[in-house]
Amino acid sequence: MDEDKGKLLAWLDQHDERLYEMIQSLVRVPSDNPLGDCRPIAAKTAELLAQCGFAPVRLPVPAEAVQLAGMQAVDNVMAELVVGDGRGPVIALNAHGDVVPPGEGWRFDPYAGDIVEGKLYGRGAAVSKSDIAVYTFAAMALRETRAAGAGKLVLAFTFDEETGGEIGPQRLLKQGQIRPDYAICAGFTHSIVNAHNGCLHLEVTVKGKSAHAAIPDTGADAIEAMNGLLNVLYAHRAELRTIQSSVIGIHSPTLNIGLINGGINTNVVPDRCAIRLDRRIIPEERPEQVERELIARLEQAAERYPGVAIEVRRILLALPFGPVSESSPLIGAIQSNASRMLGSRLPVEGVPLYADARHFYEAGIPTVMFGAGPRTLAEANGHRADEHVRLSDVSAAVRIVALSLYDLLNLA
Repeated sequence: MDEDKGKLLAWLDQHDERLYEMIQSLVRVPSDNPLGDCRPIAAKTAELLAQCGFAPVRLPVPAEAVQLAGMQAVDNVMAELVVGDGRGPVIALNAHGDVVPPGEGWRFDPYAGDIVEGKLYGRGAAVSKSDIAVYTFAAMALRETRAAGAGKLVLAFTFDEETGGEIGPQRLLKQGQIRPDYAICAGFTHSIVNAHNGCLHLEVTVKGKSAHAAIPDTGADAIEAMNGLLNVLYAHRAELRTIQSSVIGIHSPTLNIGLINGGINTNVVPDRCAIRLDRRIIPEERPEQVERELIARLEQAAERYPGVAIEVRRILLALPFGPVSESSPLIGAIQSNASRMLGSRLPVEGVPLYADARHFYEAGIPTVMFGAGPRTLAEANGHRADEHVRLSDVSAAVRIVALSLYDLLNLA
């Protein structure tokens, strides 16, 4: 076993530069979501997989499903590697290639993939195009060194995480195109993530009655009513801070009002005002109950304003993930090999964001998030200007993943 692992590490030592080049190639293809035309990045991903000796399959998502997801065009990309007789565990490696738009304030071209002082810069460098490359090269190392073991690796690269993952990993799982025994999803190099928050997005619209500003009592002011609803929501946000999760790395539920619009003109009583809110759900909470209680608060608050009505529309409900037991062979394998490569034991913890890992967990599959990345998203400027990944983290991650896959494929 040690000889096989030595061969894996030796092969990876010779291919670090090629690994970095793959990340650069992916970063250089814009894949902003929104707007959500992810065919070019899917095509590039398939092209790079083919160059790495795999037989990738592009799985176009029907236009109707894509439109319901608020996107323009999506293909999922898969490739498989059978190890030995294939009778061991099936392990899915899932990362996403869609990214949030770059925004302003960059020192570097967000689509150039510049390498400066040991950091590779670009939108998606940390979240999570680097993991597409890491998982690809980890699988290549097992193939090229003819490592012992039995089972199958499934590279499942999807392109809708930023809009919920329903036409990516969720679709692949529901249609039976993948059914792994274990799943490793895009994550960080310095922690093993075994849980994350869920998320509820609601659009709340207050409808009133317009009137001339000189005779406001003949109308029903939607903005005034919305102000009352906002006061209730912000008071509730303060209450949520008193609730604590038992999962390490996850603290309290959160509530954020991120968008607001309304009104017609300064001389018109507004007949409409709408907000969109984000409610993060800790693993101990029941998502449907959270939604019901929040809507009830809003409806009760609206009753204090005659002549107005409210409509509440669910935009997203992402369920929490985990926590996955630390006794899982998946966590054990990564923990052991991370200690070998990094010289210290990694924390097993949750994160307050939500990601595609939840889809595998909901399907009953032992799942963790682990890949190329920093200790925190803030450290790598994830979703911010000058997003980057440290090359040292990429190199460590690909070795830990390759060695962990080897261990899982040799479970007796």
